[in-house]
Amino acid sequence: MQYIGFDIHKRYTFYTQMNDAGKIQRQGKLPNTREALGIFFADVGEPARVVMEASINWYHLYDLLETLDIPVTLAHPLRTRAIAEAKVKTDKVDSATLAHLFRADLIPAAYIPPREIRDLRELLRYRGALVRLQTMVKNRIHAILLKHGYQAPVQDVFGVQGREWLTTLPLRPVYQQALQGFLAILDALRDQISAATTAIDREALTTPAALRLRTLPGVGHYTALLLLAEIGDVRRFPSPKHLVSYAGLAPTVHASGGRVRTGHISKQGSPWLRWVLIEAALHASRKPPYQALYERLKNRKGFRIARVAVARELLTTVYWMLRHAH
Repeated sequence: MQYIGFDIHKRYTFYTQMNDAGKIQRQGKLPNTREALGIFFADVGEPARVVMEASINWYHLYDLLETLDIPVTLAHPLRTRAIAEAKVKTDKVDSATLAHLFRADLIPAAYIPPREIRDLRELLRYRGALVRLQTMVKNRIHAILLKHGYQAPVQDVFGVQGREWLTTLPLRPVYQQALQGFLAILDALRDQISAATTAIDREALTTPAALRLRTLPGVGHYTALLLLAEIGDVRRFPSPKHLVSYAGLAPTVHASGGRVRTGHISKQGSPWLRWVLIEAALHASRKPPYQALYERLKNRKGFRIARVAVARELLTTVYWMLRHAH
């Protein structure tokens, strides 16, 4: 067996190939292309396994290796401490360290969802990114209004009446150009969000697990699919606590001298899962059975802590719903 550590960069990958005895066979650079990878693995001569860190551009290389039927292990970057804390940190050192750890079965592997789940994640994150861009554009328009001391006579300045009011504002040419430009961008974003939403609704209606999650308060088509996409195979979590920790919603714990103190939530794990649960908790906290929990904690510890507690309880319910479905 050959163990190959990949240190991935934007245009190339530095590799270290190592045998069972830990002897380095070869090291060097590879272009991040299917042709270069095909030639490289044709020369390996033995069954090979690849390990690489879950960096921002791992998707591309993983997809290429998948088409070549090369087994890949994705190393969790926060837990690969031998690399993160190395005093000498180069491409050669990083790839060699990955290969050594992989050969010794010491790699903390990250979860790699199937291709259909990865594609669903991209669709959902795409819509989420569009909504965030829409919010940014709206804030720019509000800033123009504030600079001129204008207050909209309607609640929704971006509705039909609000848009008509915006066209009547006497603005200097530079601000008028900015306003019209932002409104045009807003219209384009709305069209793209609408198209993405249609695709998401279509997917949700044909996904039984999403329809089950839709029965929870605060969970619509988008939220249900995002929960499924970010969680992946729920059986990889031994308990609800493990899933809560993966979402970054578990409190940090500091123990010293026999004293245990809990702190803020860790915020480590899937940021998209944590975000959608906090958003869903806002609506779930107004309905039973989560309303009682929210009101009790809000009076004692404030609405933020109460909302996080509802998000944790909601995720626990999601866990058992998905486990019982298998």
